[in-house]
Amino acid sequence: MGLVRCLAAAFLLLLLLPGLSTGQRVVTVQKGPLYRVKGSHITLWCKVSGYQGPAEQNFQWSIYLPSAPEREVQIVSTIDPSFPYAIYTQRVRSRGIYVERVQGDAVLLHITELQDRDAGEYECHTPNTDERYFGSYSAKMNLSVITDTLSASMATQVLTRDEGEAVELTCEVSKSTTQHTHLSVGWYRLQGAEETQAEEVLTLSKDFILRPGPSYTQRFLAGDVRLSKVGNTTYKLTIGGVKLSDQGQLYCEAAEWIEDPDEMWKDISRKQTKMTSLVVTSQDKGLSVDITAAKTSLSEGDTLQLHCMVGAQKSSSRHFKVLWLLNGVEVARVDPYGVLIWEKEYEERAQLGQLQAFKQSNTVYVLTVYEVGLKDNGTYRCSVSEVKTTGDFHSTQTNLSSGIQVNVKPIERRMHLSVSTSTPQVMAGDALILLCEVQGATSPVSVRWWHLPPQHPGPRVLVATMEQDGTLSLGSAYQDSRTRGSLRLEKASSSTFTLVIPNTLDEGDGGRYGCKATEWSRGQSWTEEGETTVTVISMGLSLHATLKSRIASVRYGQSVELVCQAGANYTFEEVPVSVRWLFQPNPPTGHYQELVQVFPSGTVAWKAAQPHFQEKAQLTKAAFSFRLRILSAAAADEGTYLCEVEVWRRNSQPLGQPAATTKSNAVGIKVVLPESKLQVATKESSVEIASGADTAIECNIVFAPNNSQFTITWYVLPPSPADANPLQIIRANYSSILEYGAEFSSPAQKSRFLSQRVSSNVFWLRILSANPGDQGRYYCVVEEWLWLVDSWYKLGEGASGRTTLEFKLPEHELQLDKTNSSISTREGEEVMLRCLLQGARLPATRLSATWFRQDKSGHIRPLLTLHHDGSIKYLQEVLARRLHLRRPTAGDFSLTLHSVEEGDAGVYQCQVQEWQQQSEGQDWALHAWARSGYTQLTTIPPESTVLSRICSSPPLLNFILYLPLVLILLSALAVFCWCFKFRKSKKGNVTDNQMMELQGFGKENLAGL
Repeated sequence: MGLVRCLAAAFLLLLLLPGLSTGQRVVTVQKGPLYRVKGSHITLWCKVSGYQGPAEQNFQWSIYLPSAPEREVQIVSTIDPSFPYAIYTQRVRSRGIYVERVQGDAVLLHITELQDRDAGEYECHTPNTDERYFGSYSAKMNLSVITDTLSASMATQVLTRDEGEAVELTCEVSKSTTQHTHLSVGWYRLQGAEETQAEEVLTLSKDFILRPGPSYTQRFLAGDVRLSKVGNTTYKLTIGGVKLSDQGQLYCEAAEWIEDPDEMWKDISRKQTKMTSLVVTSQDKGLSVDITAAKTSLSEGDTLQLHCMVGAQKSSSRHFKVLWLLNGVEVARVDPYGVLIWEKEYEERAQLGQLQAFKQSNTVYVLTVYEVGLKDNGTYRCSVSEVKTTGDFHSTQTNLSSGIQVNVKPIERRMHLSVSTSTPQVMAGDALILLCEVQGATSPVSVRWWHLPPQHPGPRVLVATMEQDGTLSLGSAYQDSRTRGSLRLEKASSSTFTLVIPNTLDEGDGGRYGCKATEWSRGQSWTEEGETTVTVISMGLSLHATLKSRIASVRYGQSVELVCQAGANYTFEEVPVSVRWLFQPNPPTGHYQELVQVFPSGTVAWKAAQPHFQEKAQLTKAAFSFRLRILSAAAADEGTYLCEVEVWRRNSQPLGQPAATTKSNAVGIKVVLPESKLQVATKESSVEIASGADTAIECNIVFAPNNSQFTITWYVLPPSPADANPLQIIRANYSSILEYGAEFSSPAQKSRFLSQRVSSNVFWLRILSANPGDQGRYYCVVEEWLWLVDSWYKLGEGASGRTTLEFKLPEHELQLDKTNSSISTREGEEVMLRCLLQGARLPATRLSATWFRQDKSGHIRPLLTLHHDGSIKYLQEVLARRLHLRRPTAGDFSLTLHSVEEGDAGVYQCQVQEWQQQSEGQDWALHAWARSGYTQLTTIPPESTVLSRICSSPPLLNFILYLPLVLILLSALAVFCWCFKFRKSKKGNVTDNQMMELQGFGKENLAGL
């Protein structure tokens, strides 16, 4: 029973193996719907499995917007850069939207800043790489964009606590999201202003679990660090018994969480509050700090000097670190070595010499602010921390001085500024003049001009600057005088500054121009700013060109004139103008070819595409029109013409790219060639000859001009079928180059059909050794050709009348078997076609024979000829190797066809001729002839064998190949199962025998006792 089960399991495993080897493609996308807030960075994953082909699959993302749920809008692709639609192209190029490949068959779609219009149904599609379509190739999910309603706020303050005192911080957190979301609220601490890694104090997680930071775990468990919710939106952090290590910058962070359909929680928004400074003072009374100022009420531009004095016993052997604070925010610090470090916002003023801080002694520290401003208003303090050693960053005790209030009064200013332009609207290339008037300034003024192009929001571009001392400097985009000319920034009067841009480029030079004036006094500065708008009109907006011609069709040798009329809302006398003439031959050869260009200076540059134009074309210019006159038009001049007009800006050299370009409409010119006067004789005629004789077919040209050349093509119409197409025999062109038709291209046919020019207007087709297979109606087609300027041109053609070629049959007829028969032969075998001469023939005669075949189209073609001298000529070269003429007897002309093919099917017939020599030394003459009956040959496809059937069926072939392997595997499994069962059975027998021996041994011992 176990063996049967084992075999059944093995058989089922083999049945399942083919199914396991192939799978179907499955595309999986992140489960939706998802809710994400506007402005956030989101990712959507997509992966594919069960595919065939390369390990690295490609992905394409699309969206179906709620406004058009049936319309696919393409976003981004890993294979096609042109895949995105226009509304997403810019975001994809700037990597606002991109695809990150996690592995070969999995990707993440990133949208760095989510917008309202990104809401919709997303589809992830994988292009097919499988041998056949099987499975799913795309998957969809929904994404909703919601408003970010999360807010978090905490009052900015400086808190000073002694060691051991308690501190409380409150954070207002609220949200109004309609979806079900959770909040998490936590407090974090930064050790100093330069720290970037915040330390977690205590967090209320989204699951309403309190989680302390590593440094606060023990104090949280002891109840010294607590977080409580005291209202709908208010959260309070309490730290009981603060330590020196709690000192630093504290802030609150809130996060809003939503549960996705995959049951994973995702933070969709995070907000941080402003910082609150916590200063913890040591209870050690051995350190006192005091701050003094020489003067606390100042005016702008005055100097402020502060002293921080440290009181401590044995101060010379102690190490202090001093921080200067303004309104609770660090300004600078001095370490025990006296090294000064400024905060970033004060570095520039310190470098300009406006700020100074230094260590006067180990207990006296000085901060000086030169030329104070309104931003220096506030409360100043100094914080002193004692460290054990000069290299130790951790303080043993810290003390904060009392605050000293400094008031800075503003200096009254009366400066006013206005910006205007005398050129509010100019044409590209014209000068732009801008005026900046500064009134009420009593001190030197610096002026800064800037430009903001139209419809290009972004940073303003610096144009030029004039410093207080008159020093001029240009912005990087205006330094090259070759583009806009030499910019001028002048001080026209004590209060007027003029900016002149001599040569505007294009519409981009329009937009908003601004003037920023700065007045300097006693180290202080006052700034006023104004702007004006100008418009620069592109030269291409009104530029247009029209091409005209009085005649569209011109006779060969006549002249034709093309007029290119250009127009614009400015005069061409004021701007450099260039014109190009373009040409497309007929028939078209591709792109337009450039014929010639006339530059603004009048220089003419002919191009190499059509060199013959240079010798026969005239170019003129008058005001707004440009003319191209073509003398003695030839066939090569026929085609389509265009003109292209280019203009440059005023007062600029026509170098580089033009300011505007326009193309005219296309005008077609047709050149009519001379009329053909060719006349060919059309009279019908017939020629009767004996078989084997030579003959000639005549083609007569009745009239043609003396300077014409002719191409003669000979055709023959076979006698059957009635609707047979003419067959080309030979073509002799005007250069006497011969070209044979497909049916007459064999060497045997070429040697018998010759084209001959007998006189200037008479041509012959000579047929040598004509045979009955040459019967038919012959005619010629004459083409008239004429050399015109640069090439040969065909003027016309004419066909001659038909000449019927017939054969004069001898009076005597041989007795030939005329029985019609039908033969069916399998392809690949051989067949014999019988042709038997019956009865006796005259003595001293010779026999010749020709075999013919009529194919399915009705054409009769000779296959081979046995001449009366015994030589054989094969008229179909492709059949020469497979044809064999058997002559077991003198009257047997049977034909054997080897390796029959499908194309050999048709009707076969032989013709036998008897030749007799009238006297010795004379030619042999035809004495008698006869044609046999018809033999219909039908071909049968080869018979299929067992081996061919197996090879033509892949499933059957695989079954036969793999069947022995399956049987061997089944046999091996059966042997394995049998061996396993046999071992188990043998082990059981051994155990039973051992038990029996032990029982016998026990009985013997009992008997002995």
